[in-house]
Amino acid sequence: MHFRFGRNGRVLRSIVAATAATALLTTAACTIDDDGDTDTEQAAQGVESSDDGEDSVELTANVDDDDTDVKVDEPITVQDDEGIDSVTLTDGYGTEVEGSFNDSKTEWATDGKLEYSSTYTLEAKAGDETLSTSFTTFSPGLLTNASLAPLDGSTVGVGQSVALRFDEAPADRKAVEDAIKVTTEPKVEGAFYWITSNEVRWRPEEYWKPGTEVTVDADLVGKDLGGMYGEVDRSASFTIGDDVRAVADDATKTVTVTRNGEVVKTMPTSMGMPGHETPEGVYQIGDQLEALTMDSQTYGLALDAGGYVTDVQYATQMSYSGIYFHAAPWSLWAQGNTNTSHGCLNLSVEDAQWVYENLKRGDIAEVQGTGGGQLEGYDGLGDWNIPWSTWSAGNADE
Repeated sequence: MHFRFGRNGRVLRSIVAATAATALLTTAACTIDDDGDTDTEQAAQGVESSDDGEDSVELTANVDDDDTDVKVDEPITVQDDEGIDSVTLTDGYGTEVEGSFNDSKTEWATDGKLEYSSTYTLEAKAGDETLSTSFTTFSPGLLTNASLAPLDGSTVGVGQSVALRFDEAPADRKAVEDAIKVTTEPKVEGAFYWITSNEVRWRPEEYWKPGTEVTVDADLVGKDLGGMYGEVDRSASFTIGDDVRAVADDATKTVTVTRNGEVVKTMPTSMGMPGHETPEGVYQIGDQLEALTMDSQTYGLALDAGGYVTDVQYATQMSYSGIYFHAAPWSLWAQGNTNTSHGCLNLSVEDAQWVYENLKRGDIAEVQGTGGGQLEGYDGLGDWNIPWSTWSAGNADE
């Protein structure tokens, strides 16, 4: 016979079980092994058992009162095998933390992460039972924040790398890589590579296929990244757009743009003059600015050494070292026949505007035949100049 009278039913069930056990021992003691009936012993001792033979879990939480150094990236849980009526978890400002019950309402768990160095109050109720506890989360000595590119919801080119840049260089690069998940549809294999001590990139072996959907989740909060912890998690979903490529050929001093393999634009250009030859290789398109002041002093070329401070229109970034497509009406006479720039690709105002409006972040630009050496893979937008054998081997241990 099974009795349940709310929460007090736990006590009554134990009394009934104990009475039954006493009667059984009195009438049949000579046929029962004293050590062989665990359920009878538990009943005689007032120990509550569930119907399947396991001890029933009463109202409990996975944190105790006055706990400190509670992890922020592990859920706070409350359990009771007979069901939970209510749970509230609030921070020091009285803001309630979101949580969810399982289907049977026997377990409640927080939905997200907690804040560092914060005190929380947990209140729970199950029938006549109540639980009240206060605890404090872990306080890291050093935090590092990271920015993620590309931005959520963006459409980018076939050469776009995933980039995570930290304001403090993580000592444990492998921990950073383990915290980042890249999901693609269709599935694409890729690898991590650190282009600086503060910035890790992820890219596939070949250019992306247009239409690929990419989601990046950087689960950094609560993770030990080598004596420092992630300040915030980062995530973004983006789409690979049309395959747009621009090829600048010094032999013809023209830029030819294709979209999905078809030529859509050819325009004359003037590239780097002798001594300032535009580096050859593959560039990813970066920032695009309708107006920009170009200052050679930012990359070490003083004004009295032939440097410049020049305002330009329709600047489309090709490298971190200052190479851009941009309008250069002063060099119209040279475009298509003579290289006169300090490395940039000079275009007419109309052509520079067309590039600004038709190329996007992550599109590919290739420079051929200048004799200017190859763009360094560490030059911000030169990832594709690092051989895949080197990239896929990784450098987390360096």
